[in-house]
Amino acid sequence: MALTRLTLRDFRNHAATRLDSMRGFNVLVGENGAGKTNVLEAISLLAPGRGLRRAAPAEMAGRSGNGSFAVAAEMENGDVSIGTATTPEAPNRRTVRINGAEGPATRLAEWLSVTWLTPAMDRIFAEGAGGRRRFLDRLVLAVDPAHARNATRYETALRERNRLLGDLTEPDPAWLDALETQLAGTGSAMAAARRALVGQLRRVVEILPQQPFARPALEYASEVPEGEDALRAALKQGRRRDRAAGRTLIGPHRDDLSVKLAAKDAPAADCSTGEQKALLISIVLAHASLTAGERPRLLLLDEIAAHLDPLRRAALYERLGASGAQVWMTGTEIAAFAEIAGEAAVWRVEDGAVTRV
Repeated sequence: MALTRLTLRDFRNHAATRLDSMRGFNVLVGENGAGKTNVLEAISLLAPGRGLRRAAPAEMAGRSGNGSFAVAAEMENGDVSIGTATTPEAPNRRTVRINGAEGPATRLAEWLSVTWLTPAMDRIFAEGAGGRRRFLDRLVLAVDPAHARNATRYETALRERNRLLGDLTEPDPAWLDALETQLAGTGSAMAAARRALVGQLRRVVEILPQQPFARPALEYASEVPEGEDALRAALKQGRRRDRAAGRTLIGPHRDDLSVKLAAKDAPAADCSTGEQKALLISIVLAHASLTAGERPRLLLLDEIAAHLDPLRRAALYERLGASGAQVWMTGTEIAAFAEIAGEAAVWRVEDGAVTRV
């Protein structure tokens, strides 16, 4: 079991919400705007990153509070506690506590594996590569906790290199050497982890049936040379070009996740909205079957059953139940979860108030 208690204080429209006695399936039911997705967002903050809405911390504070919020969770019936919060003095700085000790947000990945699928992600194939990279990185992080540290260090070095490249004066070669060493080490590790995860997913989806969900064909689209030394050499060789562009033109920050509908050999961007949704669900279900090691796994699915027919819903619940993950789902009607009603913990959400059904 993953979470056994969740507490929200002044988070969005939840002034004081507590959920206890979770199960493998956990369902939040209520009208649109009641605060169901807010609970999922709070849970998503128990992993490194900006959460499933990518909102600034100050945006998550409840209007009736003092400009701060707190999210706390217990696992193993209280043996492990993790949480994140802001203060009125620093509303955009999130602090993290694990078993009472403050630490970096990247450490959250050592305790929980969290992935999610939201309606906003339905546009992931039609928009730019940035959204697909974030999606892929979330999937990688769920199986590889070190990915968060590598990504943070890479982004820090990348910002500094880009700043130097944009200066009017010639950058110090020694300083560029140091930054490129950090970029090469963390960047090659990021690319290798992404490549390995896509390989794992490909092996899973290749044996899945075409129905009731679409089978995706996956590729990691990268121009990053394999190996730390090769990436360091490419960065050094590209300094003049990058200086002219004012930014770094090679590295995992420019890579992409290529997805096709296998049955048609068609890029996901060219598929129908329904096919794109089916592809996303297939990827998430394939990922749910991968091990997360010793860490509990959480899968957050916002309005997942809304547009699925009974056959697909039944198949979805069957696959989720076999995944071993703790699943959190939202919906406007309890009828959509009839197949798992006997084994799910169900809460009704009304204007930020949560009641066990």
